[in-house]
Amino acid sequence: MSMTPNFAECLRDWEDLEKDYQHIQETQRLYKEKLDEVARLQTSCSGAISRQKKQLRQLSQALRTYKDSASGAEAHAIDEIQAKINNRPNTFFEMEAFLPKKNGLYLRLVLGNVNVTLLSKQAKFAYKDEYEKFKLCLTIIILVFSFSLRFLMSTRALDAAFSFLLVWYYCTLTVRESILISNGSRIKGWWVVHHYVSAFLSGVMLTWPNGTFYQQFRNPYLAYCLYQSFVQFLQYYYQSGCLYRLRALGQRHNMDLTVEGFQSWMWRGLTFLLPFLFFGHFWQLYNGLLLFQLTRHPDCKEWQVLMCGLSFMVLFLGNFCTTLAVVKQKFQSKKK
Repeated sequence: MSMTPNFAECLRDWEDLEKDYQHIQETQRLYKEKLDEVARLQTSCSGAISRQKKQLRQLSQALRTYKDSASGAEAHAIDEIQAKINNRPNTFFEMEAFLPKKNGLYLRLVLGNVNVTLLSKQAKFAYKDEYEKFKLCLTIIILVFSFSLRFLMSTRALDAAFSFLLVWYYCTLTVRESILISNGSRIKGWWVVHHYVSAFLSGVMLTWPNGTFYQQFRNPYLAYCLYQSFVQFLQYYYQSGCLYRLRALGQRHNMDLTVEGFQSWMWRGLTFLLPFLFFGHFWQLYNGLLLFQLTRHPDCKEWQVLMCGLSFMVLFLGNFCTTLAVVKQKFQSKKK
């Protein structure tokens, strides 16, 4: 039976596709086997690390007990072992950044028990860079939005939209930061709590009904948001430049992030950045005191006034004390 040239070409194409399909099936089978092997290795490695941590704690306690009655040579040996034990947590931290782990309470409430650990360095860096771009993009949007509301428009509906944007932004940051922490980022302490407090403050502003006291606080609040966005914009470019140089020198972890505050590795730009930060801190104090003054008015019935005042005071105390602590620590390390 003769075949037309076109049909013969189709037949050859089908045969090529059939061979490719067989190759795809084999690749998929191998891929599933490797996934199962990876899962077994992850379980084995996580269990071994947990056992090692427990045994190191027990050994460390025993060494402290023996050291009280140890001779000079034994005491020196104990000190050497203890120093190595103290360095193990950093190594385990790096290992666990590539292993599945149970989500913290916040992530469990938001995402459930889904695994958020990224298994390759490229994936981790890509997620971190996307987080930084997200922060920069939203900072610019908030800056433009707050400027427009402060100087060009004045409607409660747009104010509510702005507050909703802030609530969504800060809530999204808390989720993304929790995922980054699970993948080895060292952001911790006040800079994590800061976003929770800011999300709460924005939510309270969203629910504040329009009235005399809302209008009295509206312009100072929008001016503060405008200034904060401007400072965060400066911080992003300054901190990202510092981190790039320090990572290239091997002095910072590759998963370190920019934050809304001052860090010890930013010391070279101290004279440039600190005045902006302290001015913003005291603006938070001013907003808190202004709101507390409004609560003393006999006609003030809105609970939002007191809640916003407390939130601004928490932000002021956290930011101010944390920045002072970093500056003090840097001065002490320079003296040494």
